[in-house]
Amino acid sequence: MDLRKIKKLIDLLDESNLAEIEIKEGEESVRLSRMPKNMPMQHMTFAAPSPQAPAPVHVEVQRPAAHAATPHADTAHIGKGGRELPEGHVLRSPMVGTFYASPNPESAPFVKIGQAVKVGDTLAIIEAMKMFNPIEADISGTVTAVLASSGQPIEFDEPLFVIS
Repeated sequence: MDLRKIKKLIDLLDESNLAEIEIKEGEESVRLSRMPKNMPMQHMTFAAPSPQAPAPVHVEVQRPAAHAATPHADTAHIGKGGRELPEGHVLRSPMVGTFYASPNPESAPFVKIGQAVKVGDTLAIIEAMKMFNPIEADISGTVTAVLASSGQPIEFDEPLFVIS
């Protein structure tokens, strides 16, 4: 694809209300996504996952013991489509992109339901504009729900994980 066409697409994205543009010409494709302003960008390179059909979205929930008190527990979270999310801290997407639960299709996911995580642990990656951005835990606790599937397009502020 011609560099001039790509520059015109960038200008078109800047002038419009669109958050993302994807253009395909034959076997070549260009995808441009707008990042929210004042959003710090973290750069981490991973092996690019091979293209695959998105898996169906599923939510697995593990309820913590009734006597366990969680200092960051929030109640009545509303997720995508208006559904109620499990109790706990909801980690939301900081950007638009494609969600990946593992560094490549052959690897195990970064985290699973019931796994303990610490602040800074990588939970997933989001591909945005061919950059792979790690999504890190912002609190310590136990992963009680994974709300996205590998290969799924993700919107800004979309719930990804629940940690209690």
